Amino acid sequence: MDAEVDSARVKVLVVGSGGREHALAWKLAQAPGLTQLHAAPGNPGIATLGDCHPVRAEDGESLLDLARSLEVDLAVIGPEVPLVAGVADELRHAGVAVFGPGRDAAQIEGSKSFAKDVMHAAAVPTAERLAVARPPCVVKADGLAAGKGVFVCRTAGELDAGLRAAAAFRGGPLVIEELLEGEEVSVFGLSDGLTVVPLPPAQDFKRIGEGDSGPNTGGMGSYSPVAQLGQDELEEVMDRVHRPVIAELARRGSPFIGLLFAGLMMTAEGPKVLEFNCRFGDPETQSILPRLRGDFLAALTAAAAGDISGVDLTAAEEAAVTVVLAGGNYPERGDTGSAIDGVRDAEAAGALVFHAGTALQGEQLVTNGGRILNVTATGDTVAAARQRAYAACELISFEGMQYRRDIASAAAAATD
Repeated sequence: MDAEVDSARVKVLVVGSGGREHALAWKLAQAPGLTQLHAAPGNPGIATLGDCHPVRAEDGESLLDLARSLEVDLAVIGPEVPLVAGVADELRHAGVAVFGPGRDAAQIEGSKSFAKDVMHAAAVPTAERLAVARPPCVVKADGLAAGKGVFVCRTAGELDAGLRAAAAFRGGPLVIEELLEGEEVSVFGLSDGLTVVPLPPAQDFKRIGEGDSGPNTGGMGSYSPVAQLGQDELEEVMDRVHRPVIAELARRGSPFIGLLFAGLMMTAEGPKVLEFNCRFGDPETQSILPRLRGDFLAALTAAAAGDISGVDLTAAEEAAVTVVLAGGNYPERGDTGSAIDGVRDAEAAGALVFHAGTALQGEQLVTNGGRILNVTATGDTVAAARQRAYAACELISFEGMQYRRDIASAAAAATD
């Protein structure tokens, strides 16, 4: 049985250490019912909002010990790796309320083959799986690949390279799919295991280079709202995609409690699923949460308790744009120990700066990862939000810093 939580007084443990987790902590810190905010392991940005503890996100046993010692009311698990590993099960079975799916339901992200089977059973529109690898097609590593295991192959040369690269991810099986054409959109549904409430959609930018060139990354930026998906279209996606999948997982005895993230291709035939993720998007979350109205903590608490029937989360009319500042060698490798300057200046200019790969050396903020910071700004239009975000980026510096300068450019031009 799920633990009962009094949403009026909640101690929260955020599990994870990236920009997504900083954004979650930032939003949760605004909730009137929050009494204490903890994170494991957290980062220097989260440490300004609550207490960070040196426990790895994948260490379920230590997380349970921490949750018990802190008398945590709700654990919010950010990254996919601990979810796919079953950390939510370990906490939930010990009586800790958890926002995040158990191991079986998290296979919707952990295995592309499993996701295809669920979609087929639920009659969800998706890219067709191909028996033979022949261009044009898409090659995917079956398991987790941190957003970097997908290869679009339009030529024989790209197919050869894609097959080699995908096979290198943990040496697991591959999934070959038809290549879908259109605009890609990220759509999110909050679920208590049976019911689904939509969150604002976003669009992210996966490739390292401008004009969507170069290798895939974990994501180089995002924006919200997305013009193609108004409220009516969003509800249609919930009915065609999210709700059938949630129902199918429940039918299999693996109820999905958490955030179901569908990567959709808006094709000429309508939206089709490219992939599912079992958690909040990164960096989409950084653009969605600043727009979200309503009690976010109460919504997550209700989902963990198994009943979101009274949840009311709406999006403000304003837009948000997020730009990722990455290390100079990303995505091949990260950067550590380079001094970061200008974060306070960017915040003073009105931007939100979410820490994704940072550490402290004494009083100095330094790099500690691939994607280092996420700079988010809001505005009446995408164009206004974009201008503010990029103005804030110019105030931040560290050795080798790189970022795309075309995030949301097309959407901004359409709203300018």
